[in-house]
Amino acid sequence: MADQNNPAGEGVTPKGIPALKAHVIANKVDVALWGIRLLTVLCTLGYLLPIFNNPVSAFHKALLANAATSALRLHQRIPPREISFTREFLARFFLEDSAHYLFYSLIFMNVAPNLLILTPIFLFALLHAASYSLTILDTLGQNSMWMARLLISLVELQSRNILRVAALAEIVLFPLVVLMGLFGYCGLLTPFVYYYFVTWRYTSRRNPYTRNTFRELRVAAENVAARPGSSPTIANAIRGAVKLVCSMAPPGDYVQQ
Repeated sequence: MADQNNPAGEGVTPKGIPALKAHVIANKVDVALWGIRLLTVLCTLGYLLPIFNNPVSAFHKALLANAATSALRLHQRIPPREISFTREFLARFFLEDSAHYLFYSLIFMNVAPNLLILTPIFLFALLHAASYSLTILDTLGQNSMWMARLLISLVELQSRNILRVAALAEIVLFPLVVLMGLFGYCGLLTPFVYYYFVTWRYTSRRNPYTRNTFRELRVAAENVAARPGSSPTIANAIRGAVKLVCSMAPPGDYVQQ
């Protein structure tokens, strides 16, 4: 029935299942991204709690879901008509965060499963899926599923911390991958390939959290080394480690200064 103040129903946006169907038809790629991100979250939970699935299978499904998400995002960011194999295109390609995480999935597809590997893709999937879930709920109606809205609000409230944890996981994973390579849990080339992934994340234009986290870790390490009463051996080891990491940073970056 039309509103008493608006008998003809003019200007009123329809809600409910018909509106959801129309939204899905009009935004197929965005809805597909939302569904695949939810699948990434569920597969990660399936790896943690292997009740209905084999944990190794859940690990690889999470990586595949992340690869599918990254490929779709690349399709949105770089239309097929612009794809070429020129140097300029490749430079543009590797500036995209989606390209970084497409390679991330490929890097870890044949390594021993590890929760830290799934941590960044789980957190990104959770954050983006929560954000689009609000759009879905708004399509159904303003008062639909208030409990889900509350949980989504909690996720969005912690978005900065979620991004910082994801960046920290990317960084901490590098020495772990080196150890995995030395002990045969991954190929010997995996640490070298992952190093390039870290440098891509460090120079990301859209996400500064990896770069900022490196800086925060450097400041924290230098403060520990300069603390009065600290062992000279430990202090020198920390300074040496900081110098080594700074030497691996992209040329000309402020972290080396």
